[in-house]
Amino acid sequence: MSLPTTTRQWFFPKRDSYRDLTLGEAPLPSTPSPNEVLVKIYAVSLQFRDLMLSKPGYPGLIQPRLVPCSDMAGEVLAVGQGVKQWKIGDRVSANLFLDKTDEELTPAIAASALGGPVHGVLTEFRAFPAHSLVAIPEHLSYEEASTLPCAALTAYAALSSLKAGDTILVIGTGGVSIFALRFAIASGASVIALSSSDQKLEVVKSLGAKHIINYNTTPRWDEEVLKLTRGFGVDLVVEVTGNTTMERSVASVKMGGHIAIVGRLASGPTVDLILPAIRKALNIHGIYGGSVKQFKQMNRLITANPESTRPVIDKVFAFDEVHAAYAHLESQAHVGKVVIRVAE
Repeated sequence: MSLPTTTRQWFFPKRDSYRDLTLGEAPLPSTPSPNEVLVKIYAVSLQFRDLMLSKPGYPGLIQPRLVPCSDMAGEVLAVGQGVKQWKIGDRVSANLFLDKTDEELTPAIAASALGGPVHGVLTEFRAFPAHSLVAIPEHLSYEEASTLPCAALTAYAALSSLKAGDTILVIGTGGVSIFALRFAIASGASVIALSSSDQKLEVVKSLGAKHIINYNTTPRWDEEVLKLTRGFGVDLVVEVTGNTTMERSVASVKMGGHIAIVGRLASGPTVDLILPAIRKALNIHGIYGGSVKQFKQMNRLITANPESTRPVIDKVFAFDEVHAAYAHLESQAHVGKVVIRVAE
């Protein structure tokens, strides 16, 4: 089989808005470089980070004419010299940080992040370092598997302290929050879920949330969380919003509990966490993606619990509907993940 010589890909000629994304064509090398793997990409899922990167002001090095997005699933088309662990036809995803093989994180490893410091995956074909790839669970479609590298793995890393019988609090119904709910229940924990939408709360209730709270109709939701936990508080908060909810998250967690900070979906006044963290002996952990090692561990959990951990996909868009996919993510009308189908 002859290999493709070009790839269609979306890129930013400038980054003022996701509306600037432009479809173009780029050449491909005739064969993969040593220790690299050429992958045909079937599906890409969007992150809130992708919206942030579409605008100026995102911190850190960003590639000129950036090809965005970090999360994909595809099929191995060819392997370079020295590659032993992959063969043609293998179904794979790449880790967000190409060089984060274990728990170590250095500036050099952080600079290997797809869709920012390194060109991303919103393209038909792409070569990856062999060490960055992970086999995807056999029971998942490419669309489902494309949701794993960032949202699922971030949720999995955020639950590192979780034990069976614990209670966690998830905020919102985006990708990380839904995966945290799914993984927590599969691990024997209970979930309290927050949202501003009763309709979305009914969805998370159907997914297994033990308690649901509408934070618009219950603005002092931390008090409700304490009531539901008999005054103790939850064992873990998966905090995706930031300063606007952090104070109530701290009030909701038990003494000696954990808060995993995984995002900042909304801006607000800075919250002083020092004294509350000391008085409650809190463990506050910033989550910045996961490793290839954690990715493999997470896939074992998914494979062992195929239905209770199945990714929740809100909507799938075609490759030429990228602007509409970004707009749907921006609307926050979704529950779970927004996916772009690159190929059938």
